[in-house]
Amino acid sequence: MCKNQISVNLGFTEEKFPAGTHMCLIYNNEEEQRNIISKFVEGGLSAGEKVAYFADEMEPDQISEWLASMGVAVPNLKESSNFSVSSTAETYHPEGIFKPEEMLDNLKVFYETAKEENFPASRVTGEMSWALKNIPGSNRLMEYEAKVNDVLVKYPVTAVCQYDANEFDGATLLECLKVHPYIIAQGQIVRNPYYMNTEDFLKEWDLK
Repeated sequence: MCKNQISVNLGFTEEKFPAGTHMCLIYNNEEEQRNIISKFVEGGLSAGEKVAYFADEMEPDQISEWLASMGVAVPNLKESSNFSVSSTAETYHPEGIFKPEEMLDNLKVFYETAKEENFPASRVTGEMSWALKNIPGSNRLMEYEAKVNDVLVKYPVTAVCQYDANEFDGATLLECLKVHPYIIAQGQIVRNPYYMNTEDFLKEWDLK
């Protein structure tokens, strides 16, 4: 951990991790997803962090409703500066095409905004099922995920990427494992043995 890097409570495990930890949740059912993500969001809100949710399957109000049903004290979306819900369309491909460079810049801006607003840390979680909708540029998803790791070193936004094991094929999920240093398994975060550093992954990716 860097000298000035803080540790954060992820919500679903007692162990604290450095801000900027990049994780993937590969879940098998909605119950598993909601249990982990609600605790992740609650952990951030309880610590006074700036939290953002990128939703693909539901509207923002629906996200707030299910979080509340899980016992999370959800702030009013229209009045809150520390919790926001946006669609994956407006987040990942606002102009109808996914451009990794723009999304990486958005992460940097999110971190800097949280810092300027005096939040102690920031975290995001996104539903990645948008990448299955034939959005132009979505074939660059794993390139983006790999580059996230380098960005988070300087802009430590804690991130959980949500992948539904029933929607993504095995080959994609294997690539997903290669670009996330940590995975969430059975409610615990573990160091990912399949992880490759950004440079090595992109070299392999370019050969495909």
